[in-house]
Amino acid sequence: MTDSTSQSVYVYEKPVRLWHSLNALIIVALTVTGYLIASPLATVDGEASDHFVMGTIRFLHFAAGYLLAIGLIFRAYWAYAGNEHARQIFMPPLLSRDFWQGVFHEILWYAFLVKEPKKYVGHNPLAILFMHFVFVWGTLFMIVTGFALYGEGTGQGSWQHLLFSSWVLPIFGDSQNLHSWHHLVMWLIVCFVLIHVYVAVREDKLSRQSMLSTIVTGWRTFKDDKPVDDMH
Repeated sequence: MTDSTSQSVYVYEKPVRLWHSLNALIIVALTVTGYLIASPLATVDGEASDHFVMGTIRFLHFAAGYLLAIGLIFRAYWAYAGNEHARQIFMPPLLSRDFWQGVFHEILWYAFLVKEPKKYVGHNPLAILFMHFVFVWGTLFMIVTGFALYGEGTGQGSWQHLLFSSWVLPIFGDSQNLHSWHHLVMWLIVCFVLIHVYVAVREDKLSRQSMLSTIVTGWRTFKDDKPVDDMH
């Protein structure tokens, strides 16, 4: 942590920053290929074996899905092995009164109802809340449902079918319902990403600490010498 006279502090370690960058690329790949799988391209002339367009799109989607799952497992491990900031989006202090006061203040700040934001070393409370429930749990939902759908293709007896399809499909009733929910949560994550980018740019300009450069370098730079609000 830092004291009130420090101008910068090291927040995000290299594994967190690497995961953030790779995850962004993976989500873009999954979103584009997932959309094309749900809304296929128009057919082209000639034999399908000469083009294999949808086959390539499906392969890229499946490969990106595996990378997403591996990345989340690694990120969960680093929440344990890394510093306190690496744990924030996995372990929000939901029973803390100060946390919820911070959430309310951030809502007012984003709604332009207060003049000045609070000052945080790590994520602000509202960001932690959304990253935990929308991104972490949303990503986990996409991984589980994605492998359940994939297990239909690999067939009974495959590990994907045994570990996922065998119990996920009955919960949703049938494959079509599962596809619909998988697609719906994809759009939820897309909306989250768009808001995430907007807020990061906005906070970089209007807040009391650096934002965009921090996820690149790992260092949080403060714009004033007042005490931080998440001091422990």
